Amino acid sequence: MAQLLAARPADNLTIGDMARQLGHSHGAVRNAALTLVRRGEADQHGTGQPRFRANGKTAAAARAAVISPPGTHAPRAQTATARPSAPAASKPQQGGPIRRAGGQLYHPRELADLPDVEALNRLRDADVPVLLYGPPGTGKTSLVEAAFPDLITVAGDGDTTVGDLIGEYTQADAGGYVFQYGPLVTAMTEGRALLVDDATLISPKVLAALYPAMDGRRQIQVKAHKGETIKAEPGFYVVAGHNPGVHGAVLTEALASRFSVQIQVGTDYDLALALKIDARVVRIARHLASQVELGELGWAPQLRELLSYHKTEAVLGTRAALANLIGIAPVEDRDAVADAVRKMAGVQQVAPLTLGRQLSATSASAARQPPGSAGPARRSSR
Repeated sequence: MAQLLAARPADNLTIGDMARQLGHSHGAVRNAALTLVRRGEADQHGTGQPRFRANGKTAAAARAAVISPPGTHAPRAQTATARPSAPAASKPQQGGPIRRAGGQLYHPRELADLPDVEALNRLRDADVPVLLYGPPGTGKTSLVEAAFPDLITVAGDGDTTVGDLIGEYTQADAGGYVFQYGPLVTAMTEGRALLVDDATLISPKVLAALYPAMDGRRQIQVKAHKGETIKAEPGFYVVAGHNPGVHGAVLTEALASRFSVQIQVGTDYDLALALKIDARVVRIARHLASQVELGELGWAPQLRELLSYHKTEAVLGTRAALANLIGIAPVEDRDAVADAVRKMAGVQQVAPLTLGRQLSATSASAARQPPGSAGPARRSSR
């Protein structure tokens, strides 16, 4: 990618221009171009159909060997002629931690004999929409962010409107009204990935505005803006998240039928151990998760809660972190969680984290002293 831009320093190239010359998919070329821009090794111009151009650092980048994240080198010819898939007997590619846009690391997991980020990129290149489902906190959003650096996210809920997806009129600084395009239109016109998170909390009537963009038409009509027709650029892709246990989440037949691949996402408890989370707490989480699977319980700590436990323990100590683990469980499940904590962590008389008696001024001052402090200095007597 850098070599192509460096060889044509005066040209502003679109994703399509570069994909045709390099023989790679639009998704792969887009990811590579955005990586160069983030590193300051290329410039991006425009928003509707972004163009990329070499800058002073591009030539040096072209001379450096770079190992790209999984999914950035799926050959264009393969995606155009056959369904991308790994041979059944092939060994999964090694997918090391991938840094997401916010700086957090994502640790890939295996999916269909591939690293999950690689599998999602292949599905994107083949334009196969994906629905990820599972409890909150299992890493659905993290996976999508790691797979697609160009991601735009819509956080769905019961109040999400068609305007939140497509756009609506807003008041300009000068006092008039202008039409502000929504994330769906942006993703379509820029050829980017769109995550509809908690999609099953959004009204089916609202989601219906998304469907024409996902089927063979690959276009929508913006009725609120002069009936304008928006066509999807190559690379536009939709992935959705669904939390089955969340109140109000309804997976309609119309929504499910739009997603040809549906992937269950659960917590990787082995990863929790690798991240140095207390083995006793991971054991508690596994035990509670098995009860959830049997229908005996409604909640178990997922990776998000385990990571929070780890941070809380470092700040407040083990006993407080265990108490908080009980307190964040739904009220109807707290007794079962507390029982598991007492039996498997060996901590008796533990209850949800609660404020205690009021501290005296002397106690409060001592509590604020840093570790190893000798306490308040004494006044010298004269």
